Amino acid sequence: MQMRMTTDHQLLAAWRAGDPNAGEKLFERHYDAIARFFHNKAGEQAPDLIQKTFLVCIEAHEKLREDTRFRAFLFGIARNVLYDHFRKRRRHDDRIDFGARSVEDMGPTPTSMIAREQEIQLLMHALRKIPLDYQVILELYYWESMSARELSEALEIPEGTARTRLRRARQLLDRELKRLARSPHLLQSTISDMESWVSRIRGYFGTPGDRT
Repeated sequence: MQMRMTTDHQLLAAWRAGDPNAGEKLFERHYDAIARFFHNKAGEQAPDLIQKTFLVCIEAHEKLREDTRFRAFLFGIARNVLYDHFRKRRRHDDRIDFGARSVEDMGPTPTSMIAREQEIQLLMHALRKIPLDYQVILELYYWESMSARELSEALEIPEGTARTRLRRARQLLDRELKRLARSPHLLQSTISDMESWVSRIRGYFGTPGDRT
């Protein structure tokens, strides 16, 4: 009787051995999370970037180290695809400091998400106002529940640097929330229950795939 494959690495091993169904299962498992990654950053271009991420994964999956989680590897590809997208939009200068430039700095990419809650609207707006490097790490941490190790793998930085960047990202988000909030009550409501509001945002984009 054939053993049922349940973990990402089992599926990846089968995919590497020539089982296309295993690769399809991996994509199904992680599609919602990758779609969530692009939604608040790429606007109408998101579907194309999602597709490109999985195409690059097909081409590069043999480069995945045994000690790296597939999820971190896939988000690393998504991040590179997103950054290349913004570089290509700057026709005459592809040098962009993503530690200083935000999504809104780089041109209009409106999100199609419509939320009734003012707290969610405020959080989404604030996330798009902070530099992209910091937006990415916050969303991976809050929406995908990535550990410091996974963040370091996905972003290709040391684990200590990932922890430092995450702290700085929280500071920047807090500053934008204070600047953008239309009332002290809205600010307090957003900050005091941040985990809940972030979880609600994730719910707008679907639920994460199975974990390994």
